[in-house]
Amino acid sequence: MLQNLPFYLTTGFVLTTIIALAMVLLLIRTSSKSTSRKTAQWVIGTLIFWLSIQAMLSILGIYTDDPQSIPPKIILFGVLPALIVIILLFNIPKGKQFIDRLSMQMLTHVHLVRIPVELCLYGLYLHGSVPELMTFEGRNLDILAGLSAPLVGFLGIRRGKMGKVSLLVWNFICMGLLLNIVIIAILSAPSPFQQFAFDQPNVAILHFPFSWLPAFIVPLVLFAHLAAFRKLINCKKR
Repeated sequence: MLQNLPFYLTTGFVLTTIIALAMVLLLIRTSSKSTSRKTAQWVIGTLIFWLSIQAMLSILGIYTDDPQSIPPKIILFGVLPALIVIILLFNIPKGKQFIDRLSMQMLTHVHLVRIPVELCLYGLYLHGSVPELMTFEGRNLDILAGLSAPLVGFLGIRRGKMGKVSLLVWNFICMGLLLNIVIIAILSAPSPFQQFAFDQPNVAILHFPFSWLPAFIVPLVLFAHLAAFRKLINCKKR
């Protein structure tokens, strides 16, 4: 774990991860009635197991050991498996059926988790664990996606004030904001690919509980955008 971090910052990020888990549960529960409670329990159980693995790897120092390895271990053991699961969901019949049953409004509300994430990143910057350019005072405007999500979900989708094109544009812009901070985070972390922030690198994501950000929260947000694109392209706004 990172040293000299205030207790509230670590606890805040743990709570943020719990919020993300709750979002997943609500996403499943608000899908069509054909999605069973057993499915919800299986998904949440699998995610808790995954988070436990990530906690163990980061606490044991696996991610901080040999930061010059290619690929970086956080990508190999944290990010890559999550991306493989997302790819599988979009390419197997049961995965497609699962995605098509999800609520478009709830997929949008998932992005609310980006608000506490950005607040945690700012706190980490103040305590020397991430660079300024990863915060909203630097080059990271991802908090705008979180702030706009409830308006888009309630007014745009539930009240029907936004059409297919405007929802596609919102998701496209917000996914661009996500990719922007992901690229900055990768290029700011201690690795052979580091290009930024040599004086204050992005070390937080290599430690517990912040390793949950690239291994769980970022893939969840990415999945929500991709699922929304699929539903909108198939003309399913709800």
